[in-house]
Amino acid sequence: MGESGQVVLNPGTGPVQPLFTQRAHFFSKKDEHSTAYVYEVVMQAETVESGHNLTESIYSPVPGGAQPVPDTVRDGANGRTKRGVPFSEATVLPERRSLGSGLQAPDSTIKVAMTASSHVGHLRLDFDDATGANDDPYIFVQATRQNWTGHVHIDVEAREISGSNNQRQDYLLGPLKAPGFSGYFVSRFSADFTTYGVSHGGHLSEGANDGQGSELGAYVTFAKASRIEVRTGVSFVSIEQARRNLDLEAPSSLTFDDAVAALKHDWLEKLGRVSIEGVNATDADHDPRTIWYTGLFHALQYPSDFSEPMTSDASGPRTYYSGYTDSAHVSSDSYYQSWSIWDTFRAEHSLLTLFAPERVNSMMRSLLMIYDWAGRLPMWANVVETNIMIGTHVDAVFANALTRNFTQFDVAKAWEAVRKNAYEPPLNDTDFLFYDRQGPNLPDEVRAGLTAYMEKGYVPNDRWAESGSRTLDYAFDDYAASIVAAHAGDHDAAHELLNRSNSYANTYNAETTFMEAKNNNGTWAGREQGWTEGDDWIYTFNVMHDPLGLANLMGGTGKLKGKLDEYFNGGHNDHTNEPSHHAPYMYAAIGYPYATQNLTRQIAWENYNATSAGLSGNEDLGQMSAWYVFSALGFYPLNPAGDEYIVGAPFFENVRIRFPAGAASGGVSGEEHTLTITAHGAPMNPFVKSLIVDGVPVTAPIVKHRHIVTAENIVFEMVATPQDWE
Repeated sequence: MGESGQVVLNPGTGPVQPLFTQRAHFFSKKDEHSTAYVYEVVMQAETVESGHNLTESIYSPVPGGAQPVPDTVRDGANGRTKRGVPFSEATVLPERRSLGSGLQAPDSTIKVAMTASSHVGHLRLDFDDATGANDDPYIFVQATRQNWTGHVHIDVEAREISGSNNQRQDYLLGPLKAPGFSGYFVSRFSADFTTYGVSHGGHLSEGANDGQGSELGAYVTFAKASRIEVRTGVSFVSIEQARRNLDLEAPSSLTFDDAVAALKHDWLEKLGRVSIEGVNATDADHDPRTIWYTGLFHALQYPSDFSEPMTSDASGPRTYYSGYTDSAHVSSDSYYQSWSIWDTFRAEHSLLTLFAPERVNSMMRSLLMIYDWAGRLPMWANVVETNIMIGTHVDAVFANALTRNFTQFDVAKAWEAVRKNAYEPPLNDTDFLFYDRQGPNLPDEVRAGLTAYMEKGYVPNDRWAESGSRTLDYAFDDYAASIVAAHAGDHDAAHELLNRSNSYANTYNAETTFMEAKNNNGTWAGREQGWTEGDDWIYTFNVMHDPLGLANLMGGTGKLKGKLDEYFNGGHNDHTNEPSHHAPYMYAAIGYPYATQNLTRQIAWENYNATSAGLSGNEDLGQMSAWYVFSALGFYPLNPAGDEYIVGAPFFENVRIRFPAGAASGGVSGEEHTLTITAHGAPMNPFVKSLIVDGVPVTAPIVKHRHIVTAENIVFEMVATPQDWE
């Protein structure tokens, strides 16, 4: 979702190095240790020169995507260097040379340990001066980057550095600017400062306490200290709130080990609810258990709770900054932001209803609060709406919650907001192309081209950008909106929208057997036209809500299966991006479950591993991981607006899930419930012969949400060869 108001801390020894390109540290991946609750690494104490990397340069942030893209980004998979490229080609190491006394000190190290709470980062630094160079340790705090302004203040008596900056990626995009936005921080140190100062660019002002402007930092040094701890409270509200967060979540009585234990406890409360046995034997870099638990760890972090505590009472009032009102608010409820809905509607929100049901209703209330402020539900909100991506898939987020019995929000208002998505085009709809990141001062994009879609049944390619994808996505959104309408009691609208959800057929070219964008006059626009982060291959299958209808359009399920075969066998599947995630489950949805079953394992093997490069594409706020979590369990929400999961094939022999209270009762009260998924022989046998839920045979490869959250036993019969469903 980009960078917002962050602060960077960098330790070192010897002369202070404030410039990003001069404060790199060598370390080896073998000296890293990472878990959900602590990160540790041993690195060289000596700083070395390095070039700009992908997170610090004129390219980052990229305001509105308007800057050129470095080759290392353009050629890599979602900002990472290519897989399979030899190390010498893919990686450029910084030149190793001293910037200080000229002494090489390969044995002088800093052991770094990091942990965190919701609003505090806790850093422990152990300085090992094995060479006897007698350089004083220092910590540099970068308060602002190039082109962004802010302030920094050093309070020597309190051992604090505080500051703020207004950095916000995508700040040029969308109808609102959130001009008062800032990220605030207070860093508190465990030892007195020997010297201190402020930096502007590469210039150091020793003894200065305050600074303002761009490329701004502060530093403090410590006399021959062997261990320094830093606790940094952050806030989007104020310096005072950042300090309050620090005092509440990391008081002086809390040791680093206490903080690690607390975070471990919190994560084990979630991750410890699942036990996995019977795993395919492989090396540590491909252990599916590690991948699975890491995936759940990733997925449970989004959307982000932007609210901050005001008291030590967990049920007490909370405060948060809203970019929509450009002000701070106080509420007893959480406020969720980071809505990458084009990505997450597919599986992430279904996962949350199972593993974090206590958060779902509050998320829906946050969406409606945004609607109250902005007059529109978010599409892809990063502090405020950015107009990135297409479609109003928030309609499906509400439908997903409602079909799973989450109703502790204003359902009538949800329908009012969703209805506006379905029937009211954006302001000045016909005046803009609405291409991705078109620029500043555009209205809320919502369903751009809806003016024509409601009249013609498709979005014309010669009038709006990404028109083929829009038509298909709007048809799905119509289906989702029909569900919300039905839950709100508007059955006439539900019927109309359900009929309108068949509009996907208007983009099917029977001569080419592909979906294709159309021009305003009804002519075909060409196979290369009108797609969003995909092509005509994957968008031909972008009918998640009606696979059998798509099959009928193509001439029968056999025809659709043949097209899917061409797609997968021809190497067209690109799992690094979300439009492909549902594709392997289309087979099972149209009556060929065996074709789904081994395929999901192949995709998992090729796109996930347990290294630091463990995802083939961006995490995209949990969606990449949610795909793996569901697929490994043996089912996936092909149609995320409904309450059904398409059955694939589990990766493990035995999974025991202790669902939180509320999973079966819409997030309200209820009791914990334990489900056991059994699949004897699953590691070696990829195909499913039969499925039994609590003793009842399942006659089609479909399970309902209520089955998963109320059943005690789901039993797969696994075999080595493809089978018809029994």
